[in-house]
Amino acid sequence: MKIGRYEVLDEIGHGAMGTVWRARDPLIERTVAIKTVAIAKLRQDDADAETRFLREAQSAGRLSHPNIVTIFDVGETEELAYIAMEYLPGLTLRDVMNNGPMPLDLALDTTLQMAEALAFAHEHGVIHRDVKPANVVVTGRNGRIKLTDFGIAHLTNSGHTLAGQMLGSPRYMSPEQAMGREVDGRSDIFSLGAVLYEMLTGQYSFDGDSLPSIVYRVIHESPAPASTLRANLRTELVDLLTRMLHKDPHARPDARTLVNDLHTLAANMARKPEILPSNKVSRLLPVLAFGTPFGVFVLIGLGIIVIEHFIEKPPQAIQTTQKTRTSNVSATAVSTPPIEATLPDTTTGLKQSNTIKADAYLIGLDKKLVELRIKRTELLLEYTEQYPDVVQVDRQLEQLQEERQKHVRKLQKNQKN
Repeated sequence: MKIGRYEVLDEIGHGAMGTVWRARDPLIERTVAIKTVAIAKLRQDDADAETRFLREAQSAGRLSHPNIVTIFDVGETEELAYIAMEYLPGLTLRDVMNNGPMPLDLALDTTLQMAEALAFAHEHGVIHRDVKPANVVVTGRNGRIKLTDFGIAHLTNSGHTLAGQMLGSPRYMSPEQAMGREVDGRSDIFSLGAVLYEMLTGQYSFDGDSLPSIVYRVIHESPAPASTLRANLRTELVDLLTRMLHKDPHARPDARTLVNDLHTLAANMARKPEILPSNKVSRLLPVLAFGTPFGVFVLIGLGIIVIEHFIEKPPQAIQTTQKTRTSNVSATAVSTPPIEATLPDTTTGLKQSNTIKADAYLIGLDKKLVELRIKRTELLLEYTEQYPDVVQVDRQLEQLQEERQKHVRKLQKNQKN
């Protein structure tokens, strides 16, 4: 089977506007997607349907952007009108969202890429008019977003206003679009807000058991705040979503402003992680996470103190050889590196050439490290929220560790001499 010069390989999918095929362009050995619709059906629907279908190519074909599908060719056969476009292997955003609410960072990145595509399109006089999850393809390893199907898009300077026609998907259309009024780029922002709301909550922003009920809610009702359906959403994100879904188009941000706001929000989230609820369970989790490895150090330190101060035995020289140890301690813990050392021996000098002479300053540093670890663990186990104290203790641990390593190197150098 051929469509124009294209060799059809298989069917990708079909919908109300026609069928999409995977095909091969023999001229340049390229795989393409071809969207076709019967000309008879177009003319039967309404006089403008054929023009509107071909205008998809005119609209999207002038847009060259990483987040917008590339249009290669447009044409007609005796029975079909077709558009050849970039073939996009991968899932639609609808497929991804069917699995439930998306991770916050993924939802925001997806929204940002869609906003970038809309900003570029609006700046070139193109309104999409049917922004919805089924018209977004997630392709590539890095989750590249491609906005597709400009089938009911129109050029703002073309004279084809389509006023009085309700085109688009009811759950994602703007109030002004639902009422058949003339729309601009801010209608796409409302639709994008409805998509973001669903990505965050797993629920439609506007739903009902019939088309009239859905349209009524789009025009007259506001969805439940996203923060009531998903805990710990940042205030800035909830406010931005509220502005995107505002009934008044003039209260919504334009696409370029939305892009900037999303970049700012992402930067703020990177600098200041979301604060979890301060209940006992959530506070206990970080205590366990940090306290467990430090508890090991505390036990070791207490054992050293007991041996040094409470066991009434003659001091013995204990040689500790260097070993490579793999520690699972958190990155915030400062562990004492293994060294060659001997405990105090008041009767002898250096025992062997590969040991370090007992040194009061070195022993003092070790004791101080243990004391600080005990202090830090006590702070955590008491559910303290005095974070500056913990940071200060960490810094003292680092300084003592550096001083200890310097002193050990100095002793080793003196011993060699």
